[in-house]
Amino acid sequence: MTGRAAEVLWFVLAGVGLVGTWTFNVLSIAAGRDYLGDWLGSGPSVSSLVVDVVVVLLACWVLMLVEARRLGIRHVWVYLVLAPVVALAFALPLFLAVRERRLRELRVAPADLVSGRS
Repeated sequence: MTGRAAEVLWFVLAGVGLVGTWTFNVLSIAAGRDYLGDWLGSGPSVSSLVVDVVVVLLACWVLMLVEARRLGIRHVWVYLVLAPVVALAFALPLFLAVRERRLRELRVAPADLVSGRS
């Protein structure tokens, strides 16, 4: 799937990621939980999950930086900050939607890409 449909799918997933993660974040904060302590101190299985998410986060940052540079996507730093501050489940699909939009723009105007007007 490419083009407009993929872009819409990524935006929908970004919304689901934002609402899904922040529902539980707000519940945790409202309950007075030690948010980071729960992540880091709840046993080996949670520690495994933390390592998993951190490695995926780093891989996503690399992907975002490489693709932003390759395609001329501006303000990539916003997505890099959104990932750990808001949610990776929000920032990655949001970046992928913007990437898909940029790919579509480049397919529409290849002459602009060649002349450097991106």
